[in-house]
Amino acid sequence: MRGGETLVELSVQGTSDTAVVLTALRVRVAGRTDPAPGNAYAMDQGCGGALTPRYFDVDLDKDRPIARAVAGNDAGTPIPAVRMPYRVSAADPEMLRVTARTTGCDCRWYLELDWSSQGRSGTVRVDDHGRPFRTSGVRGLPHYEYGTTARGWRSRTG
Repeated sequence: MRGGETLVELSVQGTSDTAVVLTALRVRVAGRTDPAPGNAYAMDQGCGGALTPRYFDVDLDKDRPIARAVAGNDAGTPIPAVRMPYRVSAADPEMLRVTARTTGCDCRWYLELDWSSQGRSGTVRVDDHGRPFRTSGVRGLPHYEYGTTARGWRSRTG
């Protein structure tokens, strides 16, 4: 379970030179409850990859959340928001970076990516190895971070 926000990155690529058009990215909420109790721990997000991503933002607190294209940043270079459709092929992949946030629920959710190519179409479900992603609000919980100089967990203030 992720606290506050979940970052999902998708690498999408065709299997040949034939174009595949990505037509829609939808959010499906599988369930909602009150935010989970416990503690919140700040973890390092890590480094990015070689592809410049397309950025999407999801507000899981909305009744019907949508994956909204938003502007991003790649090593200091602004990336404009570009709405679907996108074209991919074996030689022209896309990276989709979805950030889903909540303050008011423990949400279980997944994505659906619609595609079409040469008169065929379909939908790919994007989830956490067969289970929905899970993101829970952390407002009001004790927060901790890992100290890099004095190694160990410490209470985060402010």
